[in-house]
Amino acid sequence: MALTAPLVDVRRSSDRFLTRTGWLDSRHSFSFGRHYDPENTHFGLLLVSNDDVVKAGTGFETHPHRDMEIVTWVLEGELEHKDSQGNRGLIVPGDAQRMSAGTGILHSEMNYSAKTDVRFVQMWVLPDTKSINPGYQETHISGLIDAGQLVPIASGRGHDGAVQIQQRAATLWGARLQPGAGVTLPDAPYVHLYVARGPVDLEGAGRLEEGDAARMIAADGRQVTAPVDGPGAEILAWEFRP
Repeated sequence: MALTAPLVDVRRSSDRFLTRTGWLDSRHSFSFGRHYDPENTHFGLLLVSNDDVVKAGTGFETHPHRDMEIVTWVLEGELEHKDSQGNRGLIVPGDAQRMSAGTGILHSEMNYSAKTDVRFVQMWVLPDTKSINPGYQETHISGLIDAGQLVPIASGRGHDGAVQIQQRAATLWGARLQPGAGVTLPDAPYVHLYVARGPVDLEGAGRLEEGDAARMIAADGRQVTAPVDGPGAEILAWEFRP
């Protein structure tokens, strides 16, 4: 049955699952690890959206993944990636990273700095084909995203400049907004908006603070605006369509 009536479900940062250890503060948009809610396991093809702060000189030691498209977007600091395929990368704000786990891969993600924290959003999307060869890609789009328009960060639809993911139905868009500036979100069956830096005003839903999200079904091209009296904003928006 076709979805015709737009639905916006706002999820507040304060309501997200929280993992806190001596080296990690992580907020989870969906069930993750020991945090489980059968009513909150995914949205569209998005299974994980974690906002992580990793202390200086620490990080995620080598661990495995399989059959998942993993996209990482750094907000502050430097994140070092190493994997069992011989890939190594250092990503900073404005860098997009994609790891296709495929048949299986081991990797680590460490804070490269010995002095400052690193903050990043990591997102996992189901692939449209299982058991592919593992892969890795990164791209730098800081100059593009600073222009204040929606820019493709990760895409299964062949967008130029984006890291390419093995999921034809998914595109991750991003924008950095100056105070008073706005963008129009995709008109798509499913859109997941995450406010990486805020606040913003979402048309028809009101104010969203940093760390808030909006899950939109039958999304209808709503406007997202950074308040004139605010510090500006940075948003990440997944678009899912057949």
